[in-house]
Amino acid sequence: MEMLAKFTHKASDLLVAVSAAGLVLMTAIVGWQVFGRYVLNASPSWSEQASLTLMIWYILFAAAAGVREGFHIRIVTVEQSVPPKLGHLMRVLSNLVVMFCGMAMVIWGGALVSRTWAHTIPSLGIPRGVAYLGLPIAGALIALFAFEHVLTTLQNKPVKTEENT
Repeated sequence: MEMLAKFTHKASDLLVAVSAAGLVLMTAIVGWQVFGRYVLNASPSWSEQASLTLMIWYILFAAAAGVREGFHIRIVTVEQSVPPKLGHLMRVLSNLVVMFCGMAMVIWGGALVSRTWAHTIPSLGIPRGVAYLGLPIAGALIALFAFEHVLTTLQNKPVKTEENT
């Protein structure tokens, strides 16, 4: 269990770093597009598709990190207002739901990738499936992170996050 926690913590840190870099890069690309359009009067044709592809990836990776670190939206009022055993069960069930959603992202995201791989993004010259490849990757990580939460909840241990390390 300790090895899993170390791996997921490092993976989450990497996902946050990659997401931040993607946001910065997308901002630079959009800035270049605006500069090209209004100053150079020649907007680069690749900038919109590149920024959209980056946005898909960094949002999915940040969402996966959010599951691991617990900074996703979660309503705990009901959980805190019920008896502890029921609250414990609610935490396990909610993490199982998140885990199954991650698995669905792997299955249907993978199908989307395979169905769009043969199509090329004209302005980038890469397969359209590359834009969607973040779906099954993030889904697998979401499922893994939720599974870790299920295991730690069943052991009555908190998941070590940035806030409670």
